[in-house]
Amino acid sequence: MSRDRTREALATRAARAGINADPGHGGIVAPINVAATYLRDDAAIPGKFDYARTNAPTRAVLAEAIAGLEGAEGACLTASGMAAIDLILNLLPAGARIVAAHDCYGGTQRLFNARAPQRGFEIVYADATDLSALEAALKPGAALLFLETPSNPRLRITDIEAASALGHGAGALVAVDNTVLSPALQRPLELGADIVVSSLTKIINGHSDMVGGVVCARDSAVLDDLAWWLNASGTGLGPFDAFLATRGLRTLPLRARAQSDSALELAGRLAAHDRVSHVDYPGLAAHPGHALAARQQSGRFGPLVSLEVKGDARRFLEGLELFSLAQSLGGAESLVSVPALMTHAAMSPQARADAGISDSLVRLSVGLEDGDDLWRDLETALARL
Repeated sequence: MSRDRTREALATRAARAGINADPGHGGIVAPINVAATYLRDDAAIPGKFDYARTNAPTRAVLAEAIAGLEGAEGACLTASGMAAIDLILNLLPAGARIVAAHDCYGGTQRLFNARAPQRGFEIVYADATDLSALEAALKPGAALLFLETPSNPRLRITDIEAASALGHGAGALVAVDNTVLSPALQRPLELGADIVVSSLTKIINGHSDMVGGVVCARDSAVLDDLAWWLNASGTGLGPFDAFLATRGLRTLPLRARAQSDSALELAGRLAAHDRVSHVDYPGLAAHPGHALAARQQSGRFGPLVSLEVKGDARRFLEGLELFSLAQSLGGAESLVSVPALMTHAAMSPQARADAGISDSLVRLSVGLEDGDDLWRDLETALARL
């Protein structure tokens, strides 16, 4: 008798991703299948797997697992998070109007701005946390509303349910970038979004050893269109990366909780430090989006903390040892970056100013190290200022 997976806790479903999925040999863990092409019994009828660009067993295991966690009809896995966002743009006609959060990831803005002249897109950036501003930007006929919450790196919180209603009222598909939190901490489809997109590279995989992306859709027709374009463009995820991300997915809920708890503790200590002028973390009661985040997220607030230091940010960075200076987020190891110089350098100076990304803004991705050790590292660096 097959079990009812919908009644199981998210942690159980994550831990069982790809388990007992090896019909050939009975392996507990699904194997890496590297075949490029698959046998047919009939020349006119493809089997479940036909050609690896279209789909492949190792990719299918991960897609099914993530779709189940997101509450989606299915998932398409891509070679990177940016390829996942680009896949969504294939759903839009030439000349489409896209409304996007003004403080979305710098790479997302770079992609939107580059695709606009190619396809005649009209790109409008709006403060998605201001529903009045969002409604004004969403004139009837908008094709896509692209949200990112919490935003990276200022961690602003958008009301997904209210914003989705506005987007649908204008006739737009609503997509939410869920990279910072993953389905372990937030499930946008349950709040009204049509599409959820994430970089697998980040907290879903959680080990900084692969690159990939995922797009999940609530509607089967949208999913079919995404799958068609994924096959046509040939940007699907490879088997080794799919295997690694499935391994990471099994511990995602545990890692997300532990990293969130450490991030909350560190954010509180940083906010009280005399060499820190400002801290962004939705878990703090003083954060303007705290109540909303507590309501639409799963009780925790993610691994990212952003802060403004009093003094030279580079001198602060030089004092850190446990926080490695590198891009990315959500891994088991703690990372630190300066968004204006790194992850968001592709944005124009004006766009960074509009999004509140100053040269002195520092972003921490809190890993799984002991929280007290991380605090001692931060304290030592702050003392250099």
